[in-house]
Amino acid sequence: MADIVLIIHFLYVLFVVGSLPVIWVGAYLQRRFVRNRWFRFLHLGAILFVVAESLIGVTCPLTVWENQLRQIETNSSFIQHWLHQIIFYNVPEHFLTIVYILFATLVAATFKWIPPDSRESTKLSAVDKISR
Repeated sequence: MADIVLIIHFLYVLFVVGSLPVIWVGAYLQRRFVRNRWFRFLHLGAILFVVAESLIGVTCPLTVWENQLRQIETNSSFIQHWLHQIIFYNVPEHFLTIVYILFATLVAATFKWIPPDSRESTKLSAVDKISR
């Protein structure tokens, strides 16, 4: 069960970190999905959640849950070993907080550089698709 929580945690990190280059490359290639409001605001909210946790000194709930489950399990699995190598670093907490804030600032700046579609243009494009 702890491995499942770890995989979910890894996917969350992958979404937060991986979405930014996907947005940039998608914008360069003129892909419309990178301007999807839901996707963009979910991405921004995900990194802001991490920043808020870090600023108030709260441990990620997924980390807490996984650690509680690991106390029950006795063996270290292959999944646990490699995903921990990827998403956990042995650096001071204040360093991570700075990295999170800088990354969130970059995500927010991307809203200006590559703005999501406005609601009106999204509705209009849906109407255009129907009329075609």
